[in-house]
Amino acid sequence: MKTEDYMKETDTYVLHTYNRFPVVFERGSGVHLYDTDQKEYLDFAAGIAVFGLGYGNAEYNAALKDQVDKIIHTSNLYYNVPLAEAARKVVESCGMSRVFFTNSGTEAIEGAIKAARKYAWLKDRGTDHEIIAMRHSFHGRSLGALSVTGNAAYQEPFKPLIGGVRFADFNDLKSVEENITDKTCAIIMETVQGEGGIYPATREFLQGVRRLCDEHDILLILDEIQCGMGRTGHLWAWQGYGVQPDIMTCAKALGCGVPVGCFVLNEKAAANSLVPGDHGTTYGGNPLAMRAVSTVFDLFEKYHIVDHVRELTPYFEHKLDALVEKYDFLTTRRGKGFMQGLVVSGKPVGQIAARALENGLVVITAGSDVIRLVPPLIIEKEDIDEMIPRLEASF
Repeated sequence: MKTEDYMKETDTYVLHTYNRFPVVFERGSGVHLYDTDQKEYLDFAAGIAVFGLGYGNAEYNAALKDQVDKIIHTSNLYYNVPLAEAARKVVESCGMSRVFFTNSGTEAIEGAIKAARKYAWLKDRGTDHEIIAMRHSFHGRSLGALSVTGNAAYQEPFKPLIGGVRFADFNDLKSVEENITDKTCAIIMETVQGEGGIYPATREFLQGVRRLCDEHDILLILDEIQCGMGRTGHLWAWQGYGVQPDIMTCAKALGCGVPVGCFVLNEKAAANSLVPGDHGTTYGGNPLAMRAVSTVFDLFEKYHIVDHVRELTPYFEHKLDALVEKYDFLTTRRGKGFMQGLVVSGKPVGQIAARALENGLVVITAGSDVIRLVPPLIIEKEDIDEMIPRLEASF
């Protein structure tokens, strides 16, 4: 089949919930993708911050092939070897207590919300507890995740959503404090807002929210679905702020391509929330996904991925800052590590992303005015040097 045939067949049979770019990717290698016409693309999107290890990592692929030949699925009625290994590595990496594996980031958010509500319910048996979320946040598209997503455009067609959600302003501690009531059971936020425009939390704000949670016995839920797994130069972005959440959600690069997510609880939240019968999943924690997670942690350690991100970040930021200096329509750069955004004024960012694709560069957008750069975590200086002129040609 020709490229046009694949696109036509997809548009004929797949529900139209995405406006796809006119390209059919067929394979990947390292930090490059190749379409069905064998055109090469430099990838600075990583499948929306998923492919931390890049494409075609031989050790990762071999581990998955080995697991396929052993067993792919058993259900959570039984133990399996990769589940034990992956769970230990996740929990030890963040110094928390228990993990629940899901199939996606959205499902991780759902579980975190349920855990927080159960925690509050056990205290007073009340069913009117509230959650404080942030404006311009994004946590997923299920009804529960949408309810704590601070974007009315995503929410409006699907109301009524779950109740008891208040919205505060990100990086405005007073706004959060003003929304706390005796019904507040949790505060949920991204450590670095992604879809909303690449906004990192300030140290003062995140530490202040942690303090408020401690003072009022409120659970702090940090969404690290996009900013976690080394992307900011720490394995978990909150580790760079000197705080720890009560519940953390993760997905995307957790499996580096295999669909998997999780939510992790500290001892207080784990011991006082979900019990058998409260929550479950058929596929979550299956041996194939767990082998992927376990292998990702091994390879991150073997190749010092987090250190690499931290070491290369100044060069990446310097190159992007130079673009801001050079072009008047680029107003600023925001971000941490390999999660960067260029804010655009007076030009449609969607058209820039489309033109970049024509120039052999894969980038995505965030919000209405941000070019989002979330490359594989294995990029080198030469990849950044290759990216800059392709991006400039797209302006």
